[in-house]
Amino acid sequence: MAIIVETAQGLLEGFAKDGVLRFNGIPYAKPPVGALRWRVAVTPEPWTGIRDASRFGTIAPQLRSAAEALIGGTPGEQSEDCLYLNVWTPGTDGKRPVMVWIHGGAFVTGAGTIGTYNGKHLAACGDVVVVTINYRLGALGFLNLRDVTDGQHPACGVEGLMDQIAALRWVRENIAAFGGDPGKVTLFGESAGAMSIGALLAMPAARGLFQKAILQSGAAHIGKRRESSAKVARLMLDMLGVRDGSRLADVPLAAIIRAQADILNSRRNGGGLPFAPTIDGVLLPVRAIENVRAGSANGVAVLSGTTMEEWKLFTAARPKLRLMKAATLLKYAANLVGKDHADALLAAYGEGSNFERWNAIMTDRSFAVPSSRLLEAQAAHAPVFSYRFDWRSPLLGGVLGSCHALEIGFVFGTYNEKRAGLFFGSGTRADALSQAMMQSWIAFAHGKEPWPRYDAAKRATMIFGDGDPHVTNAPDDTRRAAWDMIPESRIGP
Repeated sequence: MAIIVETAQGLLEGFAKDGVLRFNGIPYAKPPVGALRWRVAVTPEPWTGIRDASRFGTIAPQLRSAAEALIGGTPGEQSEDCLYLNVWTPGTDGKRPVMVWIHGGAFVTGAGTIGTYNGKHLAACGDVVVVTINYRLGALGFLNLRDVTDGQHPACGVEGLMDQIAALRWVRENIAAFGGDPGKVTLFGESAGAMSIGALLAMPAARGLFQKAILQSGAAHIGKRRESSAKVARLMLDMLGVRDGSRLADVPLAAIIRAQADILNSRRNGGGLPFAPTIDGVLLPVRAIENVRAGSANGVAVLSGTTMEEWKLFTAARPKLRLMKAATLLKYAANLVGKDHADALLAAYGEGSNFERWNAIMTDRSFAVPSSRLLEAQAAHAPVFSYRFDWRSPLLGGVLGSCHALEIGFVFGTYNEKRAGLFFGSGTRADALSQAMMQSWIAFAHGKEPWPRYDAAKRATMIFGDGDPHVTNAPDDTRRAAWDMIPESRIGP
């Protein structure tokens, strides 16, 4: 059955499926092509007649990721013309809470069209409107050109985040036509999507566009120094053979993607996330966690957490690490936090093999500690809630453990669709786990407190695992406290 809605740009024709209404491939900005490449997103042009919203839009140019195959791959034709979003809604009447999903993928892969991100279950059982978005990735979304072209090109390395803000502005202006309340918007995202939300909490341009935020396996220790991002941009321009900033719009897309791949595989990229938001001093004024502490997101309720063994997603394909010696572990720890702090840090991680200890250290350094620091920072300004996800993947005999990205299918209720159950798991316990997580996320979006608040005294944390969800106080607190002695510049992805 065709459904017509009217947006600020024109009429859209959606359709009914799986008990909800769907509208796909909605442009929320002009195509960032030609002269608009590497420019801040601008309002889309209106159209005449009725636009078909039955198909997803094209997705951001990217290299395929082996890790994303675990959550269903990244389907869709790639194009620089990629600024599209999708809507699932129970109906076009009423004023429902809105949940806007920002996908992960290390800022270089992913799309809002991945099957695991299908919003049908959340919309149907939660009486919420679900929105998923695409945004520019990699060099096209996060390249600091301003500092390597002497200001000749204005791109400051935050354009991908500005895409997200453009999508949120579209939601504020149009979501009422889809039965959503623009005053009740909850952002939720995972990994780079959660880090994006951490940055949005700190960005003046995002203020007032959302009222709640759920950060899954990512927080606000985000923002590359301009000097660091400029080195990546210089490396990119050298590979492209470009010296004149005015020629950047003419560089073939294929050449950009090849250069991006070379940088991602190069030891000269500075490590970590070479394509990530830059602290430009204006759009992202400082490292995000600093602005959050100062109250940049005053009044925005935050729910944040991690999986128990995040880092195992990244070490599972490196079997030699399982033979790690104590001396190697010490060397890795010293490189990570400095020689002066390595012994004390290792003392807090005394259990398990050296391999298990390294996974725990990297899980905490990259995800769990940033999450707790965000909650501590925001607790002075709004209600905050903590969780930990302990369910283990059955794939490959369980070697992945409770790894990065494993909770996503349970949040969306898509954990057992097609071949997804091979990674996420299935059965009655998986069914119960998904229901518990979905209902908690939905309750939060509806303005309810899903479990006791997190504070520095008790550190109440909801544990989602193989048994009944339950709240425990201060889990892994010895490990968390060990990081208090380590400079904050060494914490985060």
